Amino acid sequence: QVQLVEAGGGLVQAGGSLRLSCAASGRISSIYKMGWFRQAPGKEREFVAQIFWSSGYTYYADSVKGRFAISRDGAKNTVYLQMNTLNSEDTAVYYCAAGGITSSARASGYDYWGQGTQVTVSS
Repeated sequence: QVQLVEAGGGLVQAGGSLRLSCAASGRISSIYKMGWFRQAPGKEREFVAQIFWSSGYTYYADSVKGRFAISRDGAKNTVYLQMNTLNSEDTAVYYCAAGGITSSARASGYDYWGQGTQVTVSS
């Protein structure tokens, strides 16, 4: 089993920045990638970013390229999402996820999920 604990969500003004963190515990050896997804009210859950744990290879959704950055701290088993130049379309519940070796950026490619953290961007 893997447990994921998120932190860092909150209210931020448009144009501002926020950093989310996700600490993993449990069977860390089963984790090959970690990622972030988000879901706005009335919308489907969408992929945001992912990082392969060993290589550090990253992949982003087009909507956040150039604004968001995913990174990991191997010593702390923690993944981060640095969010810059936020706008109202970024308002959503953000979920941390961990999964196996598949390179899929879909939610079905992940096995473990955090509790979600609310990010609200005001204008």
